[in-house]
Amino acid sequence: MTTTADSQLTESHLDADRSGADRIDAQQIEAGRRAHEVDRAHVFHSWQAQGPFDPMTVIDAEGSYVWDGEGRKLLDMSSQLVNTNIGHQHPAVVAAIQEQAGRLCTIAPQHVNDARSEAARLIAERTPGDLDHVFFTNGGADANEHAIRMARLHTGRTKVLSAYRSYHGGTQLAVNVTGDPRRFANDCSAEGIVHFMPAYPYRSYFNSTSEAEETQRALAHLEDMITLEGPGNIAALILETVPGTAGIYAPPAGYLAGVRELTAKYGIVFIADEVMAGFGRTGRWFALDHWDVTPDLITFAKGVNSGYVPLGGVAISEAIFETFRDRAYPGGLTYSGHPLACAAAVATITAMEDEGMIANADRLGEDIIGPALREMAQRHPSVGDVRGLGAFWAVELVKDRTTKEPLAAYGGSSPEMNEVIAALKAEGVLPFANFNRIHVVPPLNTPDEDVRFGLAALDRALDVADRYVTEQIRHA
Repeated sequence: MTTTADSQLTESHLDADRSGADRIDAQQIEAGRRAHEVDRAHVFHSWQAQGPFDPMTVIDAEGSYVWDGEGRKLLDMSSQLVNTNIGHQHPAVVAAIQEQAGRLCTIAPQHVNDARSEAARLIAERTPGDLDHVFFTNGGADANEHAIRMARLHTGRTKVLSAYRSYHGGTQLAVNVTGDPRRFANDCSAEGIVHFMPAYPYRSYFNSTSEAEETQRALAHLEDMITLEGPGNIAALILETVPGTAGIYAPPAGYLAGVRELTAKYGIVFIADEVMAGFGRTGRWFALDHWDVTPDLITFAKGVNSGYVPLGGVAISEAIFETFRDRAYPGGLTYSGHPLACAAAVATITAMEDEGMIANADRLGEDIIGPALREMAQRHPSVGDVRGLGAFWAVELVKDRTTKEPLAAYGGSSPEMNEVIAALKAEGVLPFANFNRIHVVPPLNTPDEDVRFGLAALDRALDVADRYVTEQIRHA
């Protein structure tokens, strides 16, 4: 169902500029085509069957937009992999990388470099409690691997608890810790991982009828798991504060505090995975700040420097830091605290602060994205649930609201979902989709009119999804 306002908004965006004609020339398009040919000849892509894969070429990007291989301008409502938190080609960050490259491109991690020192200081200023020490990695997966290693060495225990419907990275330990189908082909019982059911109100594993019930029952289940696995065997519990690709389902009130209490009770290291939710995505520096919970370790990546140069890390509490004060930590990386990556982080954090991006993300969620999605849910029978905060939202699509039958099966896609995604791209929007969900995750500084344009395009794309709703729901 398209409103008059939607139509007007579409007309204002579907002008000559939308074609990219003012920016992209024939030479760039030809270079993109050549790049695509070489890619298909030589590049092995992640998470793909290589033969049928036909990736989209990106030949330019700026702010909240990318230009594809045909020169089409697309609103990036995916923030790529929910990491370009400050958008593409932010001039202050580009300049910082250039300046750093001009004076010190790289240096071994055993030496001090000023970019790393300042990045660590800025991060420590924003972490809760006494998490004042930072170990830098190349990304989120190895941040989680090192956090688990620290927890095991700190406790002398081995097992790690992790939630189903989670994602923690693609390296060997991280993908085993992951609780979504991407781990299946790589599952290795020798890694010492035990999965538990998360608090997930929309698809409650505990038959809960309220958030309060979900919190109580999910915590009771978690304590049962700790008891049955043996508290003295469990080194760590790792949990995405707000799961990202697993569904953007924020924890119900009291759940994170309860997890913190249980881990403290049994001497288990609590690792908060903030790789996707951190650095402003939820309208706070860390998603943890919404619930006033302090873990033992925080892992981060993505938004720390908007993905301009690969960077991740672990923020470490004083107690765990003390374990390694006089004992060597057996781990490291050649590129730990790389100067280019850390210079990008300093510039990104500074730009977020100076330009009020964290508050803006909160406002976008409260005033624009949340209200628009909730209103769509009232009109579109294909919408089973909308949820989120800040610039971090999910629209869960179903064929039947009563049974909650998803528009695509867990762990896969479907022709119906592919049609919805194609409809969004045809409207000039690059979406983030996973299983039966469309995620609304624009850069934190996306102009209001562009966010509204993306939401209007989603509204029209949901007309496609509505066609696949059962008659029972359609006429309810």
